[in-house]
Amino acid sequence: MLVPIVAIIAFAAIRIARINAARSTDSSSDLPARVEELERALQSVQQQLAETQERLDFAERLLAKGKDERRAGG
Repeated sequence: MLVPIVAIIAFAAIRIARINAARSTDSSSDLPARVEELERALQSVQQQLAETQERLDFAERLLAKGKDERRAGG
């Protein structure tokens, strides 16, 4: 269950590392653009995490429902 969450976090870390590696200079004029890019990347990761959590919740409900039906029917 934690594998998708860990994968998303690892994906975010890799993405941020690539963004940091891509910048050629450390000029302050480039800072706002870098911050915006990082914010977009973070929003994307947060959205992916939310979708993963929704899928996990759905799967847990299905499993719990099936378990309850087997108890009632069995």
